[in-house]
Amino acid sequence: MLNLVLFGPPGVGKGTQSQYLTRDMGLLHLSTGDLLRSEIAAGSALGLEAKSLMDAGILVPDEVVIGMIKSKLQGNPDASGFIFDGFPRTIAQAEALDNLLQDLGTSIHCMISMTVPRQELIERLLLRGQDSGRTDDQDRGIIEQRLEEYLRKSAAVADYYRSQHKFKEIDGRGSMDSIYLRIQAALNTGSSSAGNGESTPV
Repeated sequence: MLNLVLFGPPGVGKGTQSQYLTRDMGLLHLSTGDLLRSEIAAGSALGLEAKSLMDAGILVPDEVVIGMIKSKLQGNPDASGFIFDGFPRTIAQAEALDNLLQDLGTSIHCMISMTVPRQELIERLLLRGQDSGRTDDQDRGIIEQRLEEYLRKSAAVADYYRSQHKFKEIDGRGSMDSIYLRIQAALNTGSSSAGNGESTPV
């Protein structure tokens, strides 16, 4: 079973690359946002608990999110592996995910961190906002706040996987196909970074 953490700031292209990995490798894409919405729509116990917290303006605690991930993993025992998108965001979440996967007899293979210069990310998100209508992609100030929040939280999680020799960084610029080739190369190498030598931090 191949389990990946796909890591990167908003607008870096994680969703598109997840589609490629799902198509070619049979991996299941787990987005915590999608999980929350599906559990709420299904009216599950975890979904109802999450909805009551969200309606009260309270962040959904890690144990609820982990419970949803556990349910998804157990519900797909024949999967070739999983792509974790948007999770973990903190060391506590990374440790909880490791413990869950250990209980299920598997583990994270690697974290693929996609990097793109900050200005390009802002331009990508503004363009996406024009197409999608998402209000959080239409305000430059909000976009910059989201990127700052990512930067504040990301370093510790990256270090967590780096300490396990599972951290691999790729350049997230260029065509979607060329980025996907870099991800494939990263999966096939034991080094701690991969790409064309042009990777730049946000």
